[in-house]
Amino acid sequence: MTQTRGPDQPPILGEEPLKGTSDVGAQRIARVYAESLYSVASKQGQAAEVLEEVDSLIRDVFRGRPQLELLITGSAIGRTAKEDVIKSAFAGRASDTFLHFLYVLNHHDRLDLLRTIHSALHQIDNERNNRIRVHVQTATPLADDQRERLTTQLGRDLQAEVTLDLQVDPDLLGGMVVRAGDYVYDHSVRTQLATFRKELIERMSHEIQSRRDRFRS
Repeated sequence: MTQTRGPDQPPILGEEPLKGTSDVGAQRIARVYAESLYSVASKQGQAAEVLEEVDSLIRDVFRGRPQLELLITGSAIGRTAKEDVIKSAFAGRASDTFLHFLYVLNHHDRLDLLRTIHSALHQIDNERNNRIRVHVQTATPLADDQRERLTTQLGRDLQAEVTLDLQVDPDLLGGMVVRAGDYVYDHSVRTQLATFRKELIERMSHEIQSRRDRFRS
């Protein structure tokens, strides 16, 4: 099954690049914690529930109460005080699995990685369920039938459930740029013109050099 997302729609939770830190080492640590949480939740049949709880924490709680995020992810108070805040805010409202996870993060001073863990957790869920987000840039918006044909083709080629992230870039002039993971397909008019220009310059340089060589000989 394929899905499309128009250029005016909000980002899909968990599909944005890892956020919260630019430290590659910290991102790897976040991935380890996310894998641990996902594994435990899956074994208990609570993967979807825990994912929704993490989404709600980032999307609703932190957005509505930014001071709470600063309190539990910052360094203003210590572990004991943070545990009291977590218990007061989430005990009885969150699952035992998620509440215990917050306690573990607090114990290891990793609550500051919550946003990065959130992104990593959704990446893991997408991997487990064979879902791929494909970024598509076009010079003009795609019509509905074009979106459908593109998502169908990509889903067939990638053998996965595709979520299409559409972006309009008039500078492309025409054609499109498709990015899926490490794969990039650039068939834009801008790139074609740049390639043609490069080849033309190289050809002219070669001809000039050849003429110089003939003249010298």
